Amino acid sequence: MTRDGADFLQLHRRDAPRGGLTAWLVGAVRTAVADGRLAAGTALPPTRTLARELGVSRGVVVEAYRRLTDEAVVVSRVGAGTVVAPQPGTPEAVVPRPADDAGTTGPLLPARAPAGVDLDLSPGIPDLSAFPRAAWLRAERAVLATATAADLGYGDPRGSARLRAVLAAWLARTRGLRAGADEIVVVAGVAQSLALLAQVVRARGERAVAIEDPGSRGARDALAHWGLAVPPVPVDDDGVRVADLAATGARTVLLTPAHQFPTGVVLAPDRRRELLAWARSADGLVVEDDYDAEHRYDRAPVPALHASAPGHVAHTGSTSKTLAPGMRIGWLIPPPALLAEVVAAKHANDLGSPVLPQLVLAELLAGGAYDRHLRLVRTRQRARRDAVVGAVREHLPTARIGGAAAGLHLVIGFPDDDRDDAELAARARDAGVLVHPLSLHRQRPGPPGLVLGYAAHTPDRLADAVRRLGRALAGQLAR
Repeated sequence: MTRDGADFLQLHRRDAPRGGLTAWLVGAVRTAVADGRLAAGTALPPTRTLARELGVSRGVVVEAYRRLTDEAVVVSRVGAGTVVAPQPGTPEAVVPRPADDAGTTGPLLPARAPAGVDLDLSPGIPDLSAFPRAAWLRAERAVLATATAADLGYGDPRGSARLRAVLAAWLARTRGLRAGADEIVVVAGVAQSLALLAQVVRARGERAVAIEDPGSRGARDALAHWGLAVPPVPVDDDGVRVADLAATGARTVLLTPAHQFPTGVVLAPDRRRELLAWARSADGLVVEDDYDAEHRYDRAPVPALHASAPGHVAHTGSTSKTLAPGMRIGWLIPPPALLAEVVAAKHANDLGSPVLPQLVLAELLAGGAYDRHLRLVRTRQRARRDAVVGAVREHLPTARIGGAAAGLHLVIGFPDDDRDDAELAARARDAGVLVHPLSLHRQRPGPPGLVLGYAAHTPDRLADAVRRLGRALAGQLAR
């Protein structure tokens, strides 16, 4: 049998169930990739060839390849057909992973899911299969055709003037910000924003940055790395409790007001007003991580805080959840009083971010391709969230779903507050499903819960994950 046949995948039609041929084929290819039989770059058989060898319709193979592409297991390349995509890391590899957006969860995490886990519902992982490859390639060709020699030299450490101008207009339209291009600093994701701000406030004598509790474990570790204390501030259904913030004595606070990580709540209007009043009276600084603001499914996102108090709010966001974390493109708009110090820190750190990705992003924003991509991604993510919500209601009927209909993850809580959510997460892992215990993101004890990321999987895979989760936790939740 040639490498184009079904035997190349070690598949046999006699092993297939009577129904569910597509799911069977998807599972077989996925398993072959996971166990190393199909290495990255391996070409899969053409759809007609594989359909003929298996004795199934071509539509079964086409749909299976589509699902595998959605899961980023394979990728279609012009002239190369469908090939196995590179898989992250190796089973035993452990790599440093700093905080980027608030969904990142710690300084030392496995490069891929632990052995035995085939459904990784870790939060903060976007739909990487949706990356707009064709639009990016068109924009990159246009940029390379028009970029000047000056564009390729050492430039302004704040970033490309063209990207900053386009970003200013886009942020004004989508987030209500009133900031000029000269006030924006292009950064390598929110992680770098936190690093730059940590260095600046520490140089000014601050020794603490308050952080939401529960809140991003990765952000907490990143700030601690720069020698800052991170006193916790409780979060309830209306967002951060400002009276508790004032009680910490910290004059800087890191928040995710548009969609709090991990609880998913949106900062209520009364709390917004109370927070900004605190910032003015304490001459404080609010670091606004605009986490998940682009992913609101039931209504328009709330406006950014920055517009209401630009002298006390440092606004930061990135393309990590809309394009891909590996692009390392973000933006920071510090208060005017801190701008020069932030730019100096950025220059000392790396002289400025790579220019070609900046110019490509500017092209996508200016031409509307970025907005079209966001609309597509929102539609896909809403369907995935709906699949998780429906499955939770069916298989975990006593669980409470928290937060707004937004973002790339949701939190489920349980009727009794004395459960060990780490034990629940361990039982889920034994069933092949990786979820985060809510306690992972806490500094103080609090109600248990599980954090489920849904962006990286198709609705049918998500339904299967929650079904397994329900079976794994049935005994624990029945107590």
